Amino acid sequence: MSAKGNCYDNACAETFFHSLKVEAIHGEHFPTRESMRHQVFEYIELDYNRQRRHSTIGFMSPEDFESRDVA
Repeated sequence: MSAKGNCYDNACAETFFHSLKVEAIHGEHFPTRESMRHQVFEYIELDYNRQRRHSTIGFMSPEDFESRDVA
């Protein structure tokens, strides 16, 4: 975080939540809170972290980016 009023303070978090809402939640009907939690978990763990490419890490998936540094 940087100084108060800096428009880039929450850019990464805002981008993530926008993607979550648009790609996984918007327009869906969840009969229970548990079904929504399950959908959010699947989106984060299976799609967002493993497949979706991110511009901040050179258009790689987070899984590929982390495995690159393990060796």
